[in-house]
Amino acid sequence: MNWQEPARCLVALGEGVLAGATGRYAKRLVELQGLYADEAAFAAMLPGRGETVVYEVTEFRPSGRSGDMIFGITRMVPGQVGREFFMTRGHIHARADRPEVYYGQKGHGLMLMESPEGEIRTVEIAPQTICYVPPFWIHRSVNVGAEDLVMMFSYPADAGQDYEIIARSGGMRVRIVADGSGRWTQVDNRSYRRRSADEIGRLAGLAS
Repeated sequence: MNWQEPARCLVALGEGVLAGATGRYAKRLVELQGLYADEAAFAAMLPGRGETVVYEVTEFRPSGRSGDMIFGITRMVPGQVGREFFMTRGHIHARADRPEVYYGQKGHGLMLMESPEGEIRTVEIAPQTICYVPPFWIHRSVNVGAEDLVMMFSYPADAGQDYEIIARSGGMRVRIVADGSGRWTQVDNRSYRRRSADEIGRLAGLAS
């Protein structure tokens, strides 16, 4: 029997990357058009900051088999579009009954989570904070601090990602914005459209 080999990966915390990663991708500001509410502020930022990498992921994928685990590092720079803090696109897992764990290593951020029915939960993430994202919750990371947000993550190798569940609803139900006093607050997303009973029922059926 040829058993799968163990692995060792080091975190370069200053750079916010995983040494020994098998994959890496980045999202530049210009690639995040439509994500933020203030479209005029977004357009005004593009000439000078369009090529800025808002967040990048380095990951280790041992395999895609059920029972295996993917892990990696997410690094997100600080910044705002209008009042809205920089964030990831967000997703639910393609196999929605799969969870995910995040471990804060640097900076100050939030995990914004939304149930299929539109319930909202926020978990603040700082160094040495573990955030558990349960199955069936849509989630995105938000950097509400003044430095890079660096987090380790891990999830089942067969989970996959579904980004379109957010796009179909016009975004998540709330947006995370600066409150004017150096902190964050959440405000309603005016473009949000509630999911249909059929879509909620399909996801709920996976839980039974």
